Amino acid sequence: MSPSQESVFSEYDADTSQTSKLIKKFKETPFVPIGMAGFAAVVGYGLYKLKHRGDTKMSLHLIHMRVAAQGFAVGALTCGVLYSMFRDYVGKPKE
Repeated sequence: MSPSQESVFSEYDADTSQTSKLIKKFKETPFVPIGMAGFAAVVGYGLYKLKHRGDTKMSLHLIHMRVAAQGFAVGALTCGVLYSMFRDYVGKPKE
């Protein structure tokens, strides 16, 4: 391959920054980072409350925190799918 030939991946080469790719992806699907942040918040809160759980067994506490974290993530993804469907089918009238 000679240096004068154009790269096959010119579009990829133009946008190689990982942060710009991440920002672009977050703009396309805004509920994914919200779900990830909520999941991390529930896990952090669960770890904080682990010390002050009182009479509750550790296994029961961990199960409750797992269900809460999964529920938040699934709820955010569901909202994202509904938002995407609304944007595609209701927001854009068919031509």
